[in-house]
Amino acid sequence: MDTILILAIATIVVVLVFEYTNGFHDAANIIATVIASRAMTPVQAVLLVAFFEFLGPLLGGTAVANTIGKFVTFDDIDRVLALMIVLCGLSGAIAWNLLTWWFGIPSSSSHALVGGLAGVVMVAAGSSHVVWGFGDLLHGELNGVAKVVVALILSPIIGFWAGFVLHRIMLALLRGAHPSINRDLRHLQYVTSAGLAFSHGANDAQKSMGILTLVLLLGGFIPSFDVPFWVMLACSLAITLGILSGGWQIVRTLGFSIYKIRPLHALNSQMTAAGVIFGSSLFGAPVSTTHVVASSIMGIGASERPKAVRWGKAREIATTWVITIPGAALMSISCYLLVHALIK
Repeated sequence: MDTILILAIATIVVVLVFEYTNGFHDAANIIATVIASRAMTPVQAVLLVAFFEFLGPLLGGTAVANTIGKFVTFDDIDRVLALMIVLCGLSGAIAWNLLTWWFGIPSSSSHALVGGLAGVVMVAAGSSHVVWGFGDLLHGELNGVAKVVVALILSPIIGFWAGFVLHRIMLALLRGAHPSINRDLRHLQYVTSAGLAFSHGANDAQKSMGILTLVLLLGGFIPSFDVPFWVMLACSLAITLGILSGGWQIVRTLGFSIYKIRPLHALNSQMTAAGVIFGSSLFGAPVSTTHVVASSIMGIGASERPKAVRWGKAREIATTWVITIPGAALMSISCYLLVHALIK
C-alpha cells in the first residue's frame, strides 16, 4: 500500500469516528426535551430519533457538504501533507467532542470541526489556504469561513426569538385549555422530535460528508467534488450509531438545567429547532444543533418567566461556545506538531 492510500483510509476511518462522536454528542440535543417532558421513555426517544436521523443525510441534499468541503484549499499542497492536515484537524475536533461530552458540556461539533481544520491548515500550510470569505461579505456574498461563522452566530439568535414568539402564540391559543391537553402535546412530540432528528441528520451528517468527499478528492479517488452515495450512507450509519449510544450527561444539562421543561415547552422547542436547522440546510449553512436547541429553550423560558431561566447555566454554555473554535484548533495543531515531530 502506498502512503496516500494508507492516509486516505486512516482519514476516512477518523471521519466516520468523528461522525459517530457527533451523533452521541448531539443525541442529547434532540432527545433532551422529549425525556424532560416525559413524552417518551429514553429508549423510545432514541429509537425514533435514530430512524429519522438515518434518513436525514440520505434525503437532505448536499448543500452543507459543499460548504464544509470547500472552506479550505489544498490546490498547491502535496497530497500526503494535505491528507495529514485533514487527519489532524479531525483528530482535534474528536478530542474536543470527547472532552466536552465527558464533562456534560453541550458544545458545538460544528465549531469543533471548523476550528480543528482551520487551525491546523494555518499552521501547516498558511492562512492563505483557508477560504475566509469575510471580504466578500461587503458585496453581500457568503462563502468560506464567513458563511460558517455567520450561520453559527445567527442561528441561535433566530432560535431564541423564534422560540420566544412561537411560545407566546401557543400560550394564547391554549389559554383556558384543560390540563388533559398535555397528553396531546406529548403525542405531538412524536412528530416534532422526528422532524428535529431528520433536520439534524440533514445538516450535521453533511459536514462529515463534505470532509469525506474532500479526502477522496485529495487522494485522487474521484475526479471532482461530488458526494458519492456510499459516502452519504456511511455518514448516515455513523451518526445513527452515535445517536443510539446517546449522551446522557448533556441530556441533564439541556433538559433540566436551563428551564423546567413541560410538554408545551418541549413541543415548541422541537418545532423551533427543526425549522431553523432544516432551513439552514437548504441554504447550505452549517449550524450547531446544540446552539439552536439551547437557545430555543432559553427563548421559550424568557417568553414565559424570564426569572425562572437559569441564566448562569446559559452563560456557562455560551462561554463554551466561544472557546470551542480556539480549543479545537489548539488540539488539532498539537496533533499535527506531534505527528510532524515523529516522522522527522
